[in-house]
Amino acid sequence: MAKVNGNDLVVRALRNEGVDTVFYLTGGPMVDVASRCVEAFHAVDVRHEQAAAMAAHAYSRVSGKPGVCFAASGPGVTNLITGVGNAFLDAVPVVTLGGASAVSQAGMGAFQEMDQVGMFKPITKWSERVIDARRIPEIINKAFRIATGGQPGPVYVDLPGDVLYRRVEESEALFPARPHAAPRISGDPALIAKAIATLRRAQRPLILSGTGPFWSGAQAELKEFAELSGIPFYTTPQGRGIIPEDHPLSFLGARNQAWKEADVVLVIGTRFNFIVGFGLPPRWAEDVKFIQVDISDEEIGRNRPIELGIVGDARMVLKQLIDEGRGSFRDNAYADWTETLRGHDQRSQEKSRALLNSDSVPIHPLRLCKEVRDFMDRDAIIVADGHEILNFARQSIPLHAPGHSVNAGPNGCMGVAVPFGLGAKVAKPDKQVIVLSGDGSFGMNGMEIDTMVRHKIPALIVISNNGGWAGKGTMDAGRDLGFSRYEKMAEVFGGHGEYVERPEEIRPALERAAASGKPAVVNVITDPAARSATVSFANYRAI
Repeated sequence: MAKVNGNDLVVRALRNEGVDTVFYLTGGPMVDVASRCVEAFHAVDVRHEQAAAMAAHAYSRVSGKPGVCFAASGPGVTNLITGVGNAFLDAVPVVTLGGASAVSQAGMGAFQEMDQVGMFKPITKWSERVIDARRIPEIINKAFRIATGGQPGPVYVDLPGDVLYRRVEESEALFPARPHAAPRISGDPALIAKAIATLRRAQRPLILSGTGPFWSGAQAELKEFAELSGIPFYTTPQGRGIIPEDHPLSFLGARNQAWKEADVVLVIGTRFNFIVGFGLPPRWAEDVKFIQVDISDEEIGRNRPIELGIVGDARMVLKQLIDEGRGSFRDNAYADWTETLRGHDQRSQEKSRALLNSDSVPIHPLRLCKEVRDFMDRDAIIVADGHEILNFARQSIPLHAPGHSVNAGPNGCMGVAVPFGLGAKVAKPDKQVIVLSGDGSFGMNGMEIDTMVRHKIPALIVISNNGGWAGKGTMDAGRDLGFSRYEKMAEVFGGHGEYVERPEEIRPALERAAASGKPAVVNVITDPAARSATVSFANYRAI
C-alpha cells in the first residue's frame, strides 16, 4: 500500500474542504506544508504572521468562505494570536494551523515547546492538537465544520513536527466523503407570526442587521422584507452594504435619532454588544421592544430583555417573515416615521457639507473622504483602519455591496489596514479595493506592501497622515509620529507612491495610483486638529 506523511495529508485535507487560498509565513515544522500549498493553492507568504491571520480574516469577510492561515511553531504561532483574537470577536471563520514541538518530546523542554492549544482556547471556537497523523483529515474537517457552523468563528489546529513527518498507510487516513454543509435552521412558526403582528402594531419600527444575513446569503431576502414592510433599516459597521445604502429606506445620518425613538426593532444576526449600545438606554428608548433573530440561542436576550427571540438561520427566518408578512403591511403605513428620519438625515448631511467641500490646508479628513467617495466604484471594497479617519469614513462613505465593508470590528484592532486590503483584493481581484488608513495604523503592518508587490496584489492604500495617534489634543504621551513620507515605502518595494498636501491634488493622485496597476500608497497630509464625533464605547475610569 502507498504511504503518505502528515504534510501530504494536511494539504489534501484542505483541498478536500474546497480551499483555494492560504496566507502564511514559512518555518519549521511547517516548511513542507508550505511547499505543498504553493503547488496546490494561491499561497500568499507575508512578512509577519499577524498579517497572515488578518489577511485570512478579510478574505473570509469578503468572499463569505473560511479564511486559512498557518505559521511555524513557537513565536510564529503566537504572532497569529492578535489576528485570530480579532476574528473571534468579529465572528469570522478563520481556520488556523500552527506548527508545534514534537509530541514525543512533550514535557522535556523541547525547542519552542509551549501550550499553544491552551493559548488559543479562549480566542477560538475550538482548539485541538493532532497526535496521530492518520487523523489529520478528520480533525481538519471538524475544524471547518466548527468554524462555519452556528455563529461563525476561528478555530486552531496544532500540528507537531513528528506528526507531520510520520509516514502512514494512505488507506488508514480518515477522509470525510465531502466538505460539510452548514444546516439551515428555520424559526418557530408561532414566533414568526407573533413577530409580524408586533411589527404591524408598531408606530416607529426599525430593522437592524449585522453580518448574520451575509454569512447566510440572505441579502435578497433582507431587501425584500424591508421593501415589503416599508420598515427603515440600519446595519452594524461590518454588515454595511447588505442592502445598498442609497436605498429609499436608508437614512444613515439619522441613526442616533432613529435608535432613540424606535418603538419596535427587528434585530437580525447581530449581537447586543457595545456597538449597538448593548440594546440599552440611552442609545435606545426605555420601552423599545426587540424581536431578535440569531443562529445562536445563547445570543438571544443577552444583555437585555427582549419581546421575542427566534433561533434560526437568517435567510430561512427572513423567508418565513416574507411569507407571513405578505398582505399584512399597509402601503405607506410608516410614512410619518420615514419622513421624520429623512428630515434628520438631511439636516445631518447639511452639517458636514462645508467640511466635505473644504479647501483648507492642511486637508480636513472629511474632504479626503469625499474625494475617495467620489473616486470609488459603486461596488468598491472599503477597508478602514485608524481612529479619526475610521470615524470620518464611517460617517461619509456609503457602501453598496455585501461584504465590501471591512474594518477592525468589535475588537477595535488597529494595524489591520494593509493585511485586510491584501486579503480583500485576493478574495475579489476584479474589484476595486481602497484601504483608508490612519498613519499610526499603517505603520503597524506597512511592511505588507512588500507582500502586495511580490504577489502583484494592487490594492490602493490612502493614508490620512495627521502626524500621530488620534486627533491633536486627544492624547499627549506618545502621540507624535511626524509627517513621515510613507509613500516612499511603496516606491522602495516597487509599488507606486503619491504625496498630497492640497485638496485639489487628491483626485489626480488617486487616478495616477489606480492607473499604475501596482500596489499604491497615497500619503495625504491631513489636519491634526480635526476631531471626529463618535459614540463613547468604553469607560476607562472607575465609577
